[in-house]
Formats: sequence, structure tokens, C-alpha cells
Amino acid sequence: MTDVPGGRTDGVPATSGEPGRYPIEQARALGVLRNRHFLALWLSQVATQVGGNMVLYGLTIAIAGLSSSYSAVSLLFLTFLLPAVVFSPVAGVYVDRLDRRLILVVTNALRAVAFVAMLLAGDNLPVIYLLSLFVATSTTFFVPAESAMIPRVVHRDQLITANGLFLFTLNASFGIGFTMAGPLLLILAGYHALLLVVAVLYGAAALFCFTLPSGEGAAIQLSAGEAVAEAEVAVASTFGQLREGIAYIRTEPRISWSLTYLAVSSSLIGVLGVLGPLFAQRALALRPQDFVVVVIPLFAGLILGILLLNQYGRYLPRRRVIEGGLLALATLLVLLSVAGPLSRFLAGVETGLVDLGAVVSLLSIVTVLGFLAGLAYAVVAIPAQTQLQEELHEDIRGRVFGVLNMLLSLAALVPIVIVGPLADRLGSEVVIFGSGVAVGLLGLGSIVAAHPPVGISAAPHGRHVPVDPLSASFSLSRGPDELEAEGEDADPATGGRSAVGGP
Repeated sequence: MTDVPGGRTDGVPATSGEPGRYPIEQARALGVLRNRHFLALWLSQVATQVGGNMVLYGLTIAIAGLSSSYSAVSLLFLTFLLPAVVFSPVAGVYVDRLDRRLILVVTNALRAVAFVAMLLAGDNLPVIYLLSLFVATSTTFFVPAESAMIPRVVHRDQLITANGLFLFTLNASFGIGFTMAGPLLLILAGYHALLLVVAVLYGAAALFCFTLPSGEGAAIQLSAGEAVAEAEVAVASTFGQLREGIAYIRTEPRISWSLTYLAVSSSLIGVLGVLGPLFAQRALALRPQDFVVVVIPLFAGLILGILLLNQYGRYLPRRRVIEGGLLALATLLVLLSVAGPLSRFLAGVETGLVDLGAVVSLLSIVTVLGFLAGLAYAVVAIPAQTQLQEELHEDIRGRVFGVLNMLLSLAALVPIVIVGPLADRLGSEVVIFGSGVAVGLLGLGSIVAAHPPVGISAAPHGRHVPVDPLSASFSLSRGPDELEAEGEDADPATGGRSAVGGP
């Protein structure tokens, strides 16, 4: 038998322990990095994710500076998002039919060349947009090939660790690339140096992927007609799954609410990316590249929100946490829209204790609001994702999650397309204020219309949790028959629910 990298033989996943026993995950999480093929794949992910976030920041700042137009920045984000929606079904076909190592190497090399071409394009915005489309399309083929390669190179009893490390890297790369490495390199060395570094990172990723094993179900030859037919079937299947998922979501209000929370939080990130650089320039009197002074507090608040949820989230009613986060986000967005007048008003307040002029400068107010907005974003997005996972039935979970990314991408496209032209016409402050009002209405609508599901509290099993007064008031307004139909306890002392926390 021929040994296959990653502890596998003849393409069969390796197992440990007695025959037939499900392998036990190794205790040492970093042990998977001793697998040289997985290490190469992971280093490729680090290089492409960090580089991708660096270049997204750099291009956002560069286009904002070149055009002084919110619409131009909107178009940039559109070039990054649209290929994922359009080409994802087709990409899956070719990933299953071609050598995955070849796909990984070629897409990384092509993206490296595209960034060099972007460097040569200078200030030519149409060429930059076309190259961004090309990079995003290549990424659409790279991502599924990368995911499919993990079980090819990793021992079966390390798959959980490997996927966890990839998920952690995916999230950490945004903080490293978009909030630290990208802004720092842009300030110290400039836009062209940033593009060159990103091109080198993608070139290095291509070399890492070149060391990966090839074969195993790859290199299936298709004629041009067969490839087109396969792509048509994939597209039809994807849209069929999309229709089925939407139909299910419409019949399940709890699921639709969770998806709404995720879509709104995702959209706000896009809105911030579109409006942020020119808002920093026009409202804060900063250079567009100094937008990082808003991004860093936002990211710090996000990290703190994650830590607080990990520590205390299980003691809180999840739906109420989400609604509180939405109302907090709404308040913070409204305050951000009037940060300038608020700063001038507070600076004029006389007090004998402290000079408010230095404390309440516009920049300091925006920094604090950014930190709190990051905290509120975490309080909305993470519990919403958790709630969605818990409430989906097992037999529909795969189909709903299969279309979730497409739904979220489509949801993010709408505000990104709209907010740029609106901000050019009305001003960024008006758009931010309107976004705050919309988020606030969603929070209030959720409080009124979205009754908390059974077991809403994530308190440890057997512990009593405080009565939720909002749930109690809504439950008391409904009859016992209605409560029983929803599967809730009709005892008004507990607000229509058992006081014992869910598992």
C-alpha cells in the first residue's frame, strides 16, 4: 500500500483505535500543524486572507481619495461581492472535476499577477474595477477547493481541529489585515507598496499550495459541452435549493427573524466600509487613510463583545440580548450622525472640574462610539448565528445553511449599491441617521412581534433565571390555549415559559 500524506493510505481516511470506533479528536490542538501538507495549506490561507483584507482596505482608501465619491467606493465593494453570488454554483462543478491542487496554485498565481497589474494601472479606476472583479472571481473558485483539500491532507481524527483553526484564521485575518497590517503599511509605505506586498503574499500562497498532494477524484476530463451542461445543472440545483430554503424560512418566523438579524448586521459592515473613509475625511477632518482610527476601536469592541458573550452569554435570554444590541446599534448610529454638533455643544459647556474641550473632541466621541458599536455588533451577530443553528431542524439545516451565505451576500449587496449614491446626494450623516432609524425599528419590531422561543435562555440546565418582563407581558396577553399551541408553559408567574434554562 502506498502512503498518502496526512496519515491516509490508498485515499482512505485514517482512523484510530478499534475498528468501527469513531476516532477521538487529539487533545493538542496545534498537533495538526505537524502535518506538513496541512501546514502548507494553512499558511496559504493565512497569506491569502491577510493579504485580501489588506488590499480591501488599501483599495477602499485609494478609490475614496481618487474619486471623492461614495458611489465609487460602493462600486468597489460590489466588484468583490457580486462574483460570489453569480459564480458559486459553477465553481463547485469545476472544483469536483479538476485537480484541486491545480485550482489552488493557479488561482493564487492569477491573483498575484492581478495585483501586479493593479499596481501598473495607476489611477485608472475602470481597470482597477475589472481587476477586482477578476480577483473576486478567482477567489470564488479558490475557496471551495481549499475547503475540499482539508480532508485530503488531514487525518480523520484531526478534522475538527483543522476546521476550527481555519475558522479562527478566517476571523482573525480581518483584524490583522484590515485593522492593523493594511493601515500600517499604507501609512508607512504607501498604496503601491501595499499592492506589491499583497502580490508577494499570493505568490507565496501559490508556492505553498504547489507542495500539496494532487489526485484523488480529480482531473476528470470534460468536453466543453459537458462542462456547460454540468454548470447549468449546478445553477438550476442551486436556485432550486434557494427557493426551497426561502419557502421554509417564510413558514418559520423564528428562522426568518434570525436571518434578518444576520442580514442587517452583515449589511452594516458594508455600509461602514462604503461611508467610512470619506466620512473620516469630511466629518473628522482626517485623511482617508486615517479611517483606521475608527476601525481599530470598532474591532476592539467586537473582541470584547465576543469575550463577554463567551463568559456570560449563557445566563442571558438570547432574543432579548439581540434586541438590546439592535437598539444600542440604532442609538450609536444616530449619535454618530450628529457627532459634529454634539461635540461642539459639549465643548461649549462650562464646568469648573474639567476642561471638556479636550475630552469631547469630535475624534474622541467617534472613537468611543466606534468601540461601543463593535460591542453591540457582536451582541447581535453571534447570538443570532447561534440561535439559527439551534432552531433549525436537522433535516432542513443543510439546505438552509447551503443558501445562507448567498442570502447574506444578496442582503449586503442592496445597501452597498444604495448607500453610495444616497450619500453623494444627501450626505453621509443623513444616510447614517437613516440606517440608525431602520435598525431601531427592526429592534422594536422584534420586541413586539417576535415572541421568544422555548428555551430562549442559555442558562446552565437546572438553574433558575430571572423572569423576562417583556415575555411575561406578551404571554399574559395571550390565552392558555395559544400558549399551549406554541409549546409554552401557560404559567403566568414565569412569563409563559418554564423558569428553568435550556440545555
